[in-house]
Amino acid sequence: MNLPQVIKDLVNAQNDFDSTDFANCFSETANVFDEGKTHIGKTEIKDWIEKATEEYNSTMEPLIFEGDSEKGFLKAKVSGTFPGSPITLTYNFEFQDEKIQSLKIN
Repeated sequence: MNLPQVIKDLVNAQNDFDSTDFANCFSETANVFDEGKTHIGKTEIKDWIEKATEEYNSTMEPLIFEGDSEKGFLKAKVSGTFPGSPITLTYNFEFQDEKIQSLKIN
């Protein structure tokens, strides 16, 4: 599967439980929408992923990616300490200057 480098970096950071590297995949003004909440900016994104990691210990296995340099979606098998694990989630991305500008997870 041909993933953009920023998505490779995001998956590696998630699987290494590295919230700093995870947040560094995003632009300064990026936003993430997950579980009914929006997190804006790298600091909020870092705080969100740290809390999610503590709670769920989730890892990602990319299954499908379709997109280009502006937007795309990733289907990934997500495993962790949550009910129903593993599940397949869809990550909808918008990119800007090779960073993630927007991410919606469903």
